[in-house]
Amino acid sequence: MLGSKIMIDISYNNSLQSIDIAASEEDAGVWPAVSRAIEENARETSVTSSRSLNLPVWEFLACRKSLSYTFQKYSLEPNVDDQVRNILVTALEKEGWYKKALIASPIDHVSLVNILKQNGFKRSLTPEQLRNIAKLASLPAGATFSVPGAGKTTEALAFYYFRKSLDSRLLVVCPKNAFAAWEEQILLCIKTPPRVVRLTGGEKSIEYILRSDPEIMLITYQQLPNVRNILASNLIKSPTFMFLDESHRIKRGSVGQWASTVLSISHLPVAKLIMSGTPLPNSVIDLVPQVNFIYPELSFEATDVKEIIQPIFVRTTKAELGLPKVQRIYTPINLKPKQRNLYELLRSEDARQLANVSSKDRSALRTVGKSVVKLLQLVSNPALLSKDQHKFPEDVFEVFSEGDSAKIEYACQRARELASYGRKTIIWSTFVENVETIAERLVDIGADYIHGGVEAGSDEEEETREWKIKKFHRDNSSYVLVANPAACSEAISLHTVCHNAIYVDRNYNVAQYLQSEDRIHRLGLSRDVITTVEILYSPDTVDESVKRRLEKKVAQMASVLNDKSLTIEPFEPELDTDGLNSEDVDDFFKHLKREK
Repeated sequence: MLGSKIMIDISYNNSLQSIDIAASEEDAGVWPAVSRAIEENARETSVTSSRSLNLPVWEFLACRKSLSYTFQKYSLEPNVDDQVRNILVTALEKEGWYKKALIASPIDHVSLVNILKQNGFKRSLTPEQLRNIAKLASLPAGATFSVPGAGKTTEALAFYYFRKSLDSRLLVVCPKNAFAAWEEQILLCIKTPPRVVRLTGGEKSIEYILRSDPEIMLITYQQLPNVRNILASNLIKSPTFMFLDESHRIKRGSVGQWASTVLSISHLPVAKLIMSGTPLPNSVIDLVPQVNFIYPELSFEATDVKEIIQPIFVRTTKAELGLPKVQRIYTPINLKPKQRNLYELLRSEDARQLANVSSKDRSALRTVGKSVVKLLQLVSNPALLSKDQHKFPEDVFEVFSEGDSAKIEYACQRARELASYGRKTIIWSTFVENVETIAERLVDIGADYIHGGVEAGSDEEEETREWKIKKFHRDNSSYVLVANPAACSEAISLHTVCHNAIYVDRNYNVAQYLQSEDRIHRLGLSRDVITTVEILYSPDTVDESVKRRLEKKVAQMASVLNDKSLTIEPFEPELDTDGLNSEDVDDFFKHLKREK
C-alpha cells in the first residue's frame, strides 16, 4: 500500500538470552541498511539468514541510535515484542540513573548504618568503608577498586544488604580461590548468615543446586559459560544482584568467552558491582567491558571510558590505610657466559623473524608472546628450555648442564640467610618448574610450593593450597613458600608472618605483579614493620623491558584511579602473554634491536 511503512521484527530469543532482528521476504530490500547499522556498532553478531541476525542484548542497546536513524531514513517500522520493549524501557530508565550518578549525593552515614543493622549486617565499618558504601549505595551499579586488604568484599556485602529485599538473591562471579574468602566474610558480616552455595560440577549439578533457591551463589568465570542459560533463567525468576570479583578478568571484552558470557546476561540483574584492585592491567581500554557490564545501556567511545568511570567508582588507597611504603631492592644478576651466548643468539634470531611483525596485529601477538616467554625462561633458568635443546647449536648446548641459574642460586642463598635470622620469605616465579625446583632446593628449611596444579580445599586436608598456607603461617620451621603469581596472587594473606619477597622473574602482567606483592603488604601491618621486596633482574635482557613496561602501566593506573600512592620506584642502575599489549611488544622489539 502506498505510503505504508516497512516492518522490521525485533524479538527476544529466550534460549540465547539475546535479540533477533529480521525483515520479511517482501521487505528484504532494506535489510542491507539495517544490518549495516548494526554491524558498524556491534562486534558480536550472528547472521541467521539472508535477512536476519542475532546479537546480545548489550550490543543491541549499543545500536539503538544507529538503528533509530536508519528506521527514520528508510521509513521503517520496528515490530517490537513485549520483552524487548521492557528492555528498552529499562534501558532508558538506567540511562537516567547514570546521569543522576553524576550529581548523586552519598547516603547519610547514620541512615546507612541504621538500615544495615536492621537488615542484619553486623560488622563495624572503617571510615573509608563507610565513605565508599555511602557512595555506592546511591548508585544502581558501581565499582569498588580498593587495594587488597581494604575490604572490597565487606563493601560489596554492605551494598547488597542496604539494597536487598526479602526475595533478593546475589550471584558472585569470582576466581575459585576466592570462594573461601567470600564464605568467611559473609560469616563475619551477617548476623544470621544466609545459605551460600558453590555452583560447581556440570549443568545437572548446578540446576539441582539452584532448585533449592539459595540466597547467595558463587561461581567461577570458567564455569559461567557452561551454564549461562540456566543462570539467566534464575536471574529472571528472582530480583538478583550480580557482582564480578576481580572484574579485570573480563578485560578482553566480546573476543573473550568469559567476558562475552558476562555481557550477554548483563541486562538481567537488578543491581551490579565490579570489584578489582587492579582494574586496568594493560591500558585504560581494559575498563570498557567492565563498564559495559554495569551500564550496558550507555553508549560511549572507548577513549571516553576514563571519564565515564570517574563518578561511579570508589577506592581506598594504601596511603589512606597508613601502610608504610614497600622497600624495593633491585638486585642485578649477570647471566653466566654460556647463558649469555645463547641469549644473544636467540635475541638476534627473534629480531630477524619478527622484523616485519606489527605490534598492532593481534594475530601476531601469540608469536611474539612465545618469543617473550622463551627469553624470560632463558634469563630465569636455562633448564626450562632443556626440552627443546635439540633446537640449539652444539656450541651453546652446555648451558643446559651448568646446573641452577645464577638467579635461582642467589634466591636460595638469600632465603637461607633470612631464615638464619628467623625471617620467612615468599619466592615468586612465573614458571611452575622453577617453583618446584626452588622448593626442592630449600626443603631443609621447610620450603613448600603453590602453583596451579595444587588443589584448593580444606586447610585440614594435607597438600591442599589452604593446608600449605596454614602450615606457612603456623609452623615455625617452615621458612619459605614458593609460588607463581598466576595461581597465588589473589585471595591469600601472608602479611602477619612474612615480610620478605624475592622475585626470581616477572612478566608483563602488572595485575599479577601488584597483587602478588600485596600478599605481604596489606591492611594489618604495624607501622614499624618493613616490607622488603627484592627483584632479581639480569642487565641487558628482557628483564629491563618488563621493568619499564610495568612502571608505565602502574603510572597509568594511578592516574585513572586518582591514587598517588600507587607507584613503583625506578631502580638504579638500572609467560604469560595475557599481560602483553602493543606497547609491550614495541618495547620488546626495541630490546631485540638493542634500541634504547
